[in-house]
Amino acid sequence: MAHVIEASGLIKTYGKLRALDGLDLAAPEGTVLGLLGPNGAGKTTAVRILTTLLQADGGSATVAGFDVAKQPAQVRAHIGVSGQYAAVDEYLTGYENLDMVGRLYGLGSKRSAERARELLDRFSLSDAGGRPVRTYSGGMRRRLDLAGALVAAPPVLFLDEPTTGLDPRSRTEMWDVITELVKAGTTLLLTTQYLEEADRLADDIVVIDHGKAIAHGTADELKDQVGGERVELVVGSTSELGPAQQVLQQLASGPVGVDDHTRRLSAPVQGGASVLVEALRRLDAADIVILDVGLRRPTLDDVFLTLTGHAAEESAEPARQQPSTAKETAR
Repeated sequence: MAHVIEASGLIKTYGKLRALDGLDLAAPEGTVLGLLGPNGAGKTTAVRILTTLLQADGGSATVAGFDVAKQPAQVRAHIGVSGQYAAVDEYLTGYENLDMVGRLYGLGSKRSAERARELLDRFSLSDAGGRPVRTYSGGMRRRLDLAGALVAAPPVLFLDEPTTGLDPRSRTEMWDVITELVKAGTTLLLTTQYLEEADRLADDIVVIDHGKAIAHGTADELKDQVGGERVELVVGSTSELGPAQQVLQQLASGPVGVDDHTRRLSAPVQGGASVLVEALRRLDAADIVILDVGLRRPTLDDVFLTLTGHAAEESAEPARQQPSTAKETAR
């Protein structure tokens, strides 16, 4: 199967900071490639290079069969992009923003107007379509920006943390839209910090940290790498943390995490509910008071604590705003 998005050995440096350090990526047609990593891992830098907004210092990349460095105009004609920041014109209405993007793409006045109305409805913005964007909430602006990336129905789509700032309902709606697009043949590169989002949407996931790919696989495969499941519990007093940790460590498949402030313990386990039952039996026998207990799948922090030794961190990438490539790619 041909790769619609492909990168080999991408390198990008900012002074002494190596934002990308030999990154390889590949996404076949009609699939979702999830780029998963903490803030500062290099996700946005990779997107900027693949969308021709930034020149790589080393390596190569192609999108839709075109070289991003040598054929940027052809690449831009085949992609839609939504960055981390909603870059819309706040003095125009929602409808006018989308209509303008359609005209920039050369859709013509009639089709641009039709497409604007279609997308306002699809993103639950029809009632606000005639209002200036400066009156929109942050989540509404985000949805409008995402709609802008879809105006020309591009075959390749880049979404850089698309659901950041959205409420749960809007996030679910966005996931449904993405699923529909991929079913219709769109190839998507999705960056996210949310394992749940990658789990729901991505066919394949590359985990990056400090500009390097450190793991590759499906969401379930990544979860299995960090122990599969977690027994979590809250004890009645801080004096019980030590004894509870000793009990859990006997059943755990890795180190037991302890939070003194919340009196919470977390233990990676194999065996699911049967291990939880055995843990409760032993804790009861040790007269340890349990206020809350549960069994859950790993979170993003669990993945990164295991793979990198640290949790999601504050951004180490240069803090520069990415332009709205729904408009940028039309130029």
